[in-house]
Amino acid sequence: MASDLLLLPGLICDERLWREVIAGLDAQSVVADLTQDDSIPAMAARALASAPARFALAGLSMGGYVAFEIMRQAPERVSHLALLDTSARPDDAARKETRRKGIDMVGQGKFIGVSRGLLGSLIAPQHMGSEVARDVQAMSERVGQAAYVRQQVAIMNRVDSRPTLATINVPTLVAVGEMDKMTPAELAEEMAAGIVGAELVRFAKSAHLPTMENPGAVVEAMRG
Repeated sequence: MASDLLLLPGLICDERLWREVIAGLDAQSVVADLTQDDSIPAMAARALASAPARFALAGLSMGGYVAFEIMRQAPERVSHLALLDTSARPDDAARKETRRKGIDMVGQGKFIGVSRGLLGSLIAPQHMGSEVARDVQAMSERVGQAAYVRQQVAIMNRVDSRPTLATINVPTLVAVGEMDKMTPAELAEEMAAGIVGAELVRFAKSAHLPTMENPGAVVEAMRG
């Protein structure tokens, strides 16, 4: 591992997403604030401004989209890369429409953070009703509706990162929860195939948030 680590959270996630991973790794860790901006390039620029001169980089879900942008903006500053439960593809029309509906609900005063239905897509069934589930819901409430809207706008306007996969030339981990329905394994396989030398790992007992669901396995993979 590099001695410094920049960690990128997912949509309506904060430092809690990475808590156990930070505890398990021997690294000076910075969790970027991705709540202030409504574009992926702006999120990447803000994260870079708070980062060490050179660092290992890990992003989960939306954090992965920002990681790809960091690899475009400042590849020389990144020593290692981990892409967890994310995708190199842009949103299709159906996914964009779903995001617009979520934004519209906020405008109608209906933001409730992570609903039970969404929670079932984020974590594996055995974690429903657990402390992990409660922490996921609490994260969304802390991040709040204004940041949620900014993040959704950024996500649905992101570029296609598939054309730049071949330019990534640092040791790279691509990983996915084996029960992830939001960014399923075939998307991880696509990224791993496009990055020379990338290692592909599947996390057991996990859906979309393995850093909270199975942090020990994430730590082991990132150490490798």
